[in-house]
Amino acid sequence: MNIREHAKKVIVEKGGVAKSADFVAEGMRAVDVVNMCNAGYLERIRHGYYQLAEGDTSSEEQLLATLIPKGVVCVESALFHYGYSDFAPRKWSIAVPRSMSRTKLDVDVLALQTYYVQPEIYELGKITDDFNGVMLSVYDRERTICDCFKYRTRLDREIFNKALNAYASDTKKNLQNLSVYAKKLRVYKKVTELMEVLLNG
Repeated sequence: MNIREHAKKVIVEKGGVAKSADFVAEGMRAVDVVNMCNAGYLERIRHGYYQLAEGDTSSEEQLLATLIPKGVVCVESALFHYGYSDFAPRKWSIAVPRSMSRTKLDVDVLALQTYYVQPEIYELGKITDDFNGVMLSVYDRERTICDCFKYRTRLDREIFNKALNAYASDTKKNLQNLSVYAKKLRVYKKVTELMEVLLNG
C-alpha cells in the first residue's frame, strides 16, 4: 500500500477526519502528512486535523462531531432539526462551555454561530440525536424553546413566533420539563405567559 492509500485508509477508518496522532500511530511520519498537504492530496482543516482534499470531504455533521466534540447544537440549528423552523441556518448554532478556549473554535471549514454558556446550565436538557447519520449533542425541545426566550434579541421575530407555535402543537412536548428549565434559565415568567396564550388560545 502506498503512502496515499495508507493515509486514505486512516481517514476513512476515522470517519472522514484524522488527527496527526492517528497517522503517527499507523507508522507515518509528520513530514509525509505535510508533503501530502502540499501536493493537494490532504486538506488541513484545523491545526492537527486533516481530511482528503478532493471530493471525499466529510459532511458538516461529521466535522462538527470530530472538531468540536463539546459543542451542543442549539437555538436556530436545533429549531430546524425539530421542524420548528423552515429556515435552514447558514451557520451551525452551537453551545459550548464558557471556559472553552476560543482557539478550539477556530475552524475554517465550518460556519459557526457560537453561544458561550455558563457551566451550571451547559448540560441542562442535553441529549444526543441523529443528524444525517451522525450522532450529535443537541438540546432537547424544551431547552431549545427556553433558549429562544433567553436569546430573543438575537433571533428573527418570525422564526421566534413560528417556533413557539410549532412547539405548542407538538405532541412530543413536555411542559413539565419546560417549566423546570425556564426557572433555571430565568425566563419562567415570559415562557409561562406566552405558552398559556398559545395553549389555551
